[in-house]
Amino acid sequence: MSHDAVPDPLLDRALRTHTDYGQEQLEEHELAADPFTQFTAWLAEAAERKVYEPNAMVIATIDPDGRPSSRTVLLRGIDDRGFAFYTDYTSRKGRALIANPGISAVFPWYPLHRQVLIYGEAHKVDEADSNDYFSNRPRGAQIAAWSSDQSHPIDGRDALEQKVRDTEQRFADAEAVPRPERWGGFRIVPDRVEFWQGRTSRLHDRLVYERQGTGWQVTRLQP
Repeated sequence: MSHDAVPDPLLDRALRTHTDYGQEQLEEHELAADPFTQFTAWLAEAAERKVYEPNAMVIATIDPDGRPSSRTVLLRGIDDRGFAFYTDYTSRKGRALIANPGISAVFPWYPLHRQVLIYGEAHKVDEADSNDYFSNRPRGAQIAAWSSDQSHPIDGRDALEQKVRDTEQRFADAEAVPRPERWGGFRIVPDRVEFWQGRTSRLHDRLVYERQGTGWQVTRLQP
C-alpha cells in the first residue's frame, strides 16, 4: 500500500481495536509466597477457563551473532527449579541457548487479560529427565524428532516425508524408540517473574517477583 492509498477499512479497524480489560484485579496480599506457586495457580485457572493452549509460551533468545529470535513453544514442566520445555539442541533456539543461556518468556493469556513474563537463564535438564519425557511422547512425535533436523533447510515437503518413512522403517521392529542425543529439555531458571492483569483505562496491575538470595521480593510496577 502506498502512502497515498486509502486505508483498508478492515485494516484500520484492526489497528484501532480497543478492548476494555475490566475490573479483575491483582493485589499484593493475594500473591503466593513464590512465583512458581502463583504461576501454577494461574495456569490451572487458564486451563479451567478453557484458554487455548494455556501452556504455550513465546520465548526469546539471542543468536550467537547477537540477533534476537522469538518463537512459541509448549511448557512441559513446572516446579521450584523452573520452567521446562523440550526441543532439538541443534535447532536455532537450541544453538542460541547453548551459546547464551539468557532467555525471556511470555504466556499470553489474552482471553483472561493476563500475561506472565519470565526472565532468567535456560540450561539443559538432566538426561534422565529428557529420557523420561521422550519415552512418554506419542510414537509419531518420537519418529518426527529423529526425522527432522529442526531449523535446518530441506528441499521440500516430499523430502521431509521421505525422512519420516526412512525413520519408521529404521525403528519398525523396535518396541521403544530411543531419544536422539541431539534432542532434550531446557529449564528456565528465573530471576524475575512478572504477573500482569489487565485493568480498565490501561491502569493494569503489574506485580513482579525478583530473586533476593534464597527468597523473592515483590514490587508493583506502574502500567
